Amino acid sequence: MAVITHRRLWLLIAGASAALALASILLTEWLALAPCHLCIFQRLLYMLIAPLALIAALTTGLARRISGALTALAAAGGAATAGYQTWLQGQPEGSVSCIGPDMGPIEQFVEWLGMQQPTLFMATGFCEDEGLVILGLSLAEWALLCFALICLSALWLLRPQRRGAGRD
Repeated sequence: MAVITHRRLWLLIAGASAALALASILLTEWLALAPCHLCIFQRLLYMLIAPLALIAALTTGLARRISGALTALAAAGGAATAGYQTWLQGQPEGSVSCIGPDMGPIEQFVEWLGMQQPTLFMATGFCEDEGLVILGLSLAEWALLCFALICLSALWLLRPQRRGAGRD
C-alpha cells in the first residue's frame, strides 16, 4: 500500500490544476463556449497554481512553505472569483453584469492577455451567463469547489507538524 506523502499531495494539486486548466481550454474549443473575463482569470489561476504546487512538491523547508503559501493564496483568489461569478449567475437575468463602462483590474488584465494570446485568453462571453451545466452545477460552481479544495489542501499541507512525523 502506497504511503500518501506531502510531496505526493503537492504533486496531486499540481496535476489537478494543470488538468483543470487544460480541460477549460479543451471544453471552450470543443463545445464552442464563450468564456468571460472571470472564466479566463480562473483559467489563469489554475495555470499559476500548477507550477507553484510543483515547486512545493520538489522542494523542502522555506521554499516549500513559500510556494505552498502562494498556492493557497492563488486558490483562495480563485475561490473568491468563482464565488463572485456564481453570485452573478444567481441574480435575475439582466439585473447585473461583470462588465460595466469601466473595466476593473481583472478585466483589464484579461483583455491584455487576450491581445497577447487570443487562443488561451480571449474573453467573449458574459460572466452572468451560466453556460455549461454539469451534474446540476455551472462551471463557476465547479471551479468554486475545486479552488476551495485546493486551498484547504494547501493549508492542511502547510500546517505545523510534530517532529519526526513523515512529511515528504
